[in-house]
Amino acid sequence: MTDTQDRRPLNSRNSWWARAIAQKVATRSVTPNQISQASIAAAFIAGLLFFAAGRDAGYSRMVLLALAALFCQVRLLCNLFDGMVAVEGGKAEADGPFWNEFPDRAADMLIFAGIGLGIGHLGLGWAAAAFAVLTAYVRELGRATGHGSDFSGPMAKQHRMAIITVAAVISIGEPYWDLQNHVLWLGLWIVLVGAAATAARRSLRLIRSMKSSN
Repeated sequence: MTDTQDRRPLNSRNSWWARAIAQKVATRSVTPNQISQASIAAAFIAGLLFFAAGRDAGYSRMVLLALAALFCQVRLLCNLFDGMVAVEGGKAEADGPFWNEFPDRAADMLIFAGIGLGIGHLGLGWAAAAFAVLTAYVRELGRATGHGSDFSGPMAKQHRMAIITVAAVISIGEPYWDLQNHVLWLGLWIVLVGAAATAARRSLRLIRSMKSSN
């Protein structure tokens, strides 16, 4: 990643704690690509935890859900620091663009499919993952055609992880309400519908941009 004008706008990137951590990591032997690869591992663990939690009706389910929510946030932190170490830390690599994009697509699939499989709605999980990937496809299509990357929502990557994290935390209390996996099911639907709306919105904006440039 070397283009600082075409990056996802994140307030956390300008926070003192993010800059401090990124600067410290940049002085180590850790590469941006390795951080990107770590995000896949975090998503894989989150997906496994969601799968296990969906099949568990005991108190251990609470722990599994809490850990799943944590690893969703670890995935986002990896996504934050790989770019900061590459750009601000001056450690960008030739194959950085691949590792900047591929892990995000894999992470979405691992997490959403894991949830869907765990709660018995695998098709819903894959549908949410598919529309999440579609939002990224439209964004990259805009960049590839010279119209810039559109990071608009309502269900961009950080929004998707926020919804799933909140759903996981709320799900911890489901046994007290005599519910099982209802909140995660609803969370997947929110992601699916929101991602579909995001893909449609980005597509329309891209089409307008293409027409106005002629």
